[in-house]
Amino acid sequence: MQTNISTRLLQAFLALADCRHFGHAAERCHVSQSAFSVMIQKLEAAAGARLFERDTRNVTLTPEGELFVEVARQLVADIESAFSNMSDYVARRKGRVAIAALPSLAAGWLPPVLAEYRRLYPGVTVELFDAISDHCLDLLRHGKADIALTAPGPNLLEFDTRPLCSDPFYLVCRRDHKLAGKRRIKISQLAGCELIHLARSTSVRQHLDAMLHPSGTVNTGLEVEHLATVAALIESGLGVSVVPELTLFQFRLPNLVAIPLDAPELVRPLLIVTPKERSLSIAAQGLLALVEEKATAEMGNAEKGRPPAGKRGAK
Repeated sequence: MQTNISTRLLQAFLALADCRHFGHAAERCHVSQSAFSVMIQKLEAAAGARLFERDTRNVTLTPEGELFVEVARQLVADIESAFSNMSDYVARRKGRVAIAALPSLAAGWLPPVLAEYRRLYPGVTVELFDAISDHCLDLLRHGKADIALTAPGPNLLEFDTRPLCSDPFYLVCRRDHKLAGKRRIKISQLAGCELIHLARSTSVRQHLDAMLHPSGTVNTGLEVEHLATVAALIESGLGVSVVPELTLFQFRLPNLVAIPLDAPELVRPLLIVTPKERSLSIAAQGLLALVEEKATAEMGNAEKGRPPAGKRGAK
């Protein structure tokens, strides 16, 4: 049997159960006594039993009414709790948001955004995945992440994408390297340099391979997963490396220098990626807004010729 009982009818029932007087219960519910009587009749019809005994002087619960009182109280409490809980989610007083980001973004660009988000919405749990590009998209695809900050690649048509920022490349070398005194370096000047590479699975390596192939660089055979390892290898004199600007915080060592490449075509575009077929939660929308706000501010700084806040002092 299907029933159609509103919270209003349940509250009317509880008011009458408490007051045992139609007039007083109607006043509590802010309706006329005749309208209140109709509400009780509707509830009894839905229940299929009389819930109250009435006479000219008294209103009492029937046995069925006694049984229904606790059920009605629990239903009203559950409904009120559900709406209160939803209100907390809508106001971002609670919730969860997960973001996947390339390690270079997760370690440098993103933390100030997450700190601001936590300041604004301390009750929302934030989960961060620092992962290479393909893994970022897998997390997004399987619903484990709400937002991904990653590099372009195949299989992006299933997602919504928008620009995050552009990431130019730098040569990192020791201070005693022959190119260390240059203000800017052309790709042709890399000829003969012994390159230490990031692993082929990384977006950095995938972006560099096509650009550096004709430059005449020498492959040292050293291919590693982590930027800290690259820095240590360079510092030990085992070669040089070409890395994006957003990774330069990993190379702030006394004996290393970072020199911008004079190669406008050698820029790594980074993207904000979100699901195309799945709406973002209100908590995720708030984080996305902060990410976009920072990206827009940094694009404005770049247009005015000022280095973005996250990159000052990286060299």
